[in-house]
Amino acid sequence: MNPPLQKHIMAFKVPNTPDELLSMGSRGFNRLSRWIPYLVIALIIGMICLTSFYTIDPDEVGVIRQFGKYARTTQPGLHWKIPLGVEALNKVKVTRVFKEEFGFRTGTPGVNTTYSNRNFDEESIMLTGDLNSLDVSWIVQYKISDPVKYLFTLRNPEQTLRDLSESGMRQEIGDSSFSEALTVRRIEIDHNTQERLQAILDHYDVGIRIELVKLQDVNPPDPVKPSFNEVNEAKQEKEKVINQAFEAYNKLIPKARGEAEQVIRSAEGYALARVKRAQGDASQFTQTWDAYKSSRDVTRRRMYLETLREVLPKAGKVYVFDPKAGSILPLLNLTSEKQ
Repeated sequence: MNPPLQKHIMAFKVPNTPDELLSMGSRGFNRLSRWIPYLVIALIIGMICLTSFYTIDPDEVGVIRQFGKYARTTQPGLHWKIPLGVEALNKVKVTRVFKEEFGFRTGTPGVNTTYSNRNFDEESIMLTGDLNSLDVSWIVQYKISDPVKYLFTLRNPEQTLRDLSESGMRQEIGDSSFSEALTVRRIEIDHNTQERLQAILDHYDVGIRIELVKLQDVNPPDPVKPSFNEVNEAKQEKEKVINQAFEAYNKLIPKARGEAEQVIRSAEGYALARVKRAQGDASQFTQTWDAYKSSRDVTRRRMYLETLREVLPKAGKVYVFDPKAGSILPLLNLTSEKQ
């Protein structure tokens, strides 16, 4: 056998006794113990680097706590803090609009949004001012206006916001009747709830700004929906009949009023014409009488001629015979068109 190869084989010879095995382990541990200080130093350096440097995204700020107490706020970018747990970091999204849902939960948002099938009646069933029940779902959108107050004022600001939102909405629904909450007061309920919620949060000074409170669905509870639909259909039918009656009324009454006004105006015009004609006849008679008194023969002849001018056109054809004619039988020329 080649001597170098025999040397290597003897170096990797499997120990046959415990003493040989212990001797080999001691030699390996001695070689490893020389690297332990370097490994510890490298581990410490790595932990310092990992816990010292951090990055803040553009839509957030960093809140640094030193032994649990607020120390400073850092803006977006790369920063350094005291490592090994002396200073801790909380990243807070200050430009994002957060949303809390009540009465429903969104499962998967997107083009085809899916919703949770869980029942949320404990937060959505409310009592109206006229002692009826409604199933109300709504959303609250908010931003974090002060990250320090948001982190240190309340233990659980999200749950506090949900409790206050539910309380404000129940108060507004309780101040409304069943029909008002379903129809005309929805925008007012949104506005009043948002103002009340913001006022309470400002009083607590929690660093939250409410952006929107919006009712999503306001419906009767499921057990009474069939009855409610029947009542609603009856109301719609009633409104339909009333509207049809008003339509017929608006067609007939103005027409009748117009016809009556027309008859009245015609009668007034006829009366005025008769009065004016009578006044004219009276004035003419008076003038004729005055003229007759001053010149009776002339006036009598003029009246005679005026009467003939008025009567003769109504008489048709007029045949005039000469009383001095000498023939026994007067001859009438029937061939001529005008006599």
